[in-house]
Amino acid sequence: MHPAPSIILFTTLSGLGFGLLIWLGVDPTPPTGWVAFAFYAIAYALALSGLAASSFHLGRRDRALKAFRQWRTSWLSREAWLAALALGVSGLHALGLLFGIALLPLGWLSAALSLATVAATAMIYAQLRTVPRWYHWSTPILFIALSLSGGALLSGRVEIASGLLLLTGALQFWVWYDGDRRFARSGTTLASATGLGEQGVPRALFPPHTGSNYLLDEMVYVVARRHALKLRSIALVMMVLLPVLLLQLPMPHLFGLLALACHLAGVLTARWLFFAEAEHVVGLYYGKR
Repeated sequence: MHPAPSIILFTTLSGLGFGLLIWLGVDPTPPTGWVAFAFYAIAYALALSGLAASSFHLGRRDRALKAFRQWRTSWLSREAWLAALALGVSGLHALGLLFGIALLPLGWLSAALSLATVAATAMIYAQLRTVPRWYHWSTPILFIALSLSGGALLSGRVEIASGLLLLTGALQFWVWYDGDRRFARSGTTLASATGLGEQGVPRALFPPHTGSNYLLDEMVYVVARRHALKLRSIALVMMVLLPVLLLQLPMPHLFGLLALACHLAGVLTARWLFFAEAEHVVGLYYGKR
């Protein structure tokens, strides 16, 4: 599918911001005073900037509030509600910490809501049967793993971040390996779509269109295999290997900041691939799959 920059920024930045809120919420000895203010300001800046970026993908941004009405059937609407609740409860927890009052149950609730927000974001994609690469249990697990590892890195939990980064890297490698085979495993073909399989192997005599259209622009994006492999390598090195190595060096504040920058660049690359490599079944209609 078309890797829109707004959605890449949304899923990356909001995941990192809510990941930090998760760790701040479960911390048994959370920071207080201006230190807490700084941490929560960073988390809110990331989460809100990601949510703001997502609005640029809407055709009518003035109708964004209508997304809240569909919570019974839409994961996008559920994500909107959960994000609002998570930010609200986290704000109350942060207010208490600013004055030196640690309301731990409130922190646990904010962490649970933040985790649920990340899961709801992932389910927007994991629910799509038309994209076999996404329609899998590993999609929400990977979103959550990236959020937790990035949040641990941002909150300064060196040992936890190192372990989570390595686990996330292994999961990401497997997701790429298995994802390359999901479209074929889904059994979706032009024959299954038309119901003409018993008559032989159908083929289109003429292209559906002589030019581009919305479906081709948004749902059919082809990335060369050699470029995908190169970008996967870059993503793993930047997202996992370099941050883990940098975290083992002295001067943790300096190298920790550099590790965070590398991780963010790697996640952006991996998230671009997440969208660019997603094969929508409509591509069969255009002979692109």
